[in-house]
Amino acid sequence: MVRVREMTEADIEAVSGIRVTGWQTAYAGVVPQPYLDAMTVEDDARQRRTWFTRSRGQALDLVAVDDRAGPVGWASLGRYRGEGKERPGELYALYVRPDVIGTGVGRLLLQEAHRHAAARRFENMLLWVLRDNPRARRFYETAGYTADGAVQSDLYGEVELTEVRYRRAL
Repeated sequence: MVRVREMTEADIEAVSGIRVTGWQTAYAGVVPQPYLDAMTVEDDARQRRTWFTRSRGQALDLVAVDDRAGPVGWASLGRYRGEGKERPGELYALYVRPDVIGTGVGRLLLQEAHRHAAARRFENMLLWVLRDNPRARRFYETAGYTADGAVQSDLYGEVELTEVRYRRAL
């Protein structure tokens, strides 16, 4: 049985493991391999502790917990970090352990993120996804998100990759 709850400080190591293995699996062949190889759970956990402390009250972190396996997924949401008149919510991240992809954990986390976003009175949710990540794009499109035409680029090592913004009414 998998349930979703708010993340605690005790979840940081597990969440970092989910995020790092999620990146290394989902972005293989998209993000430069040296960048992925350099990622470590320890470094991510150190950064996550800082983020977790600083973001209290601004961001909400959720974990999907399997009764037998412990944390198997993580999502983070809050106010949109971009410019504009409207202030929608933003799904900052959503990752599940690679061995549970396709089991409904991601869908459950996304539903809970939407529920929490609606409780915070966000009318829309935005998110950014790598243009060259068709699996993630299909996942969000199946959940009712559509690309809204906005794009941005981020540097990964020495390679610039394009992200596409998606939007969904709540």
